[in-house]
Formats: sequence, structure tokens, C-alpha cells
Amino acid sequence: MITSLLGKKLGMSQMFTPEGELVPVTIIQAGPCDIMQIKTVKKDGYSALQVGFEDKKKKRATKPEISHAAKAGIGPKRFIRELPCENDSQYKPGQKLTVDVFNGISLVDIIGVNKGKGFAGVMKRWGFKGGRATHGSTRHRCPGSIGSNTDPGRVIKGMRMAGRLGGKRCTLRNIRVVKIDSARNLLFVKGSVPGYNGAYLYVRKSKSLKGEK
Repeated sequence: MITSLLGKKLGMSQMFTPEGELVPVTIIQAGPCDIMQIKTVKKDGYSALQVGFEDKKKKRATKPEISHAAKAGIGPKRFIRELPCENDSQYKPGQKLTVDVFNGISLVDIIGVNKGKGFAGVMKRWGFKGGRATHGSTRHRCPGSIGSNTDPGRVIKGMRMAGRLGGKRCTLRNIRVVKIDSARNLLFVKGSVPGYNGAYLYVRKSKSLKGEK
């Protein structure tokens, strides 16, 4: 069965659990996703479902994108990924997957691209303490020594220095599912998730729950 889905971050809010606990939540629009193609072991060497999320205007789509989607009887999609699926016999192209795939699942992994924050110094990027904040100091936000003179006589590879911060794919594991709204395809998860409001996400059943439904 499918235990993963594509979605979009809508924003953050807060809500009370049945136990009376106030928790911060992120609202994710999880689906509906259309099945665009079924990958089989016999033909492709592995089993998966290619699904698309959110319609794309035809004037912004290429002819191959339109033609590929038309084989499944749907329009071109903006966000397309492959979802692992061991038993694909119960699915067919054009079928919709909804947030109900997460019914009975308590923890999920969320994959997305975090916010890009541009060029940043070592204090913001790596949490360095910085230099002395005293009169006469010229090293307030500098990294300090980054190498030695004699041996090895160069900057070692991997040295934490200033550079581009954010804009990278990251995975949050074991995120608690607080609520599922099947009518609106909304998934409420505890805490924050990567990306800005409107960013695309890949949500899957937590890998620590392999033995559960």
C-alpha cells in the first residue's frame, strides 16, 4: 500500500489535543495526487507509482509534459515524484490519492527544501561566538584562525566558514501527526517543517514504524 504523498505547506497555527495540550502545528495540503504512471519490476526493474500534485497551466507546460499526462487522462502537473509501492495491482493511471493514506499512522517523515537565506557569516551560519566585544577590537564577527602557517600550510577541506545559508534539501524524521482532515485533504503535524508557505513537500510514513500499518 501507498504510505506517502506529495503536498504543500500552507502555514502554521496551534491547536489543542484531546488531552488539553496546546501544540504548535503546521498545516499541510496533502494531495489529492494523480497517478501518472505505474513502474513495474518487469518493465522498469523496480516498483513505484509516479504521481503529480497541483495542476499546471498548459501554456506553461511543454509538449512532452502534456503528452505524458494525457496518457493517464489528466492535465500536466507542477510537482511530480515517484512513490515506492510494493503492490501496484490495486492502482491504475488517473487514480487519485488523498490524505486518507495516512489514516492510522502516528509519525511521518517530511522532506523539503529549507528557506534560502543568502550569504551569511560564521556567527549566523555556524553559531560561532565571535571575537571580543571590547574597544579597539577589529574581530567582532570573524571566524578566527582557519589554518596554520607551517603544517599543513593550507586551509583544511571542510573548514566551517562564511557562505550560502539554507536552500538545501532536508528531512525531518518522526514528526507527530496531530489531526487529519479528509474533507479538505489537510494534514496537521506538530512543530515546523522545511520551506516557506507554499513550498512543496514529500510526506511519508516514518521509517521507524516499519512494523505498523
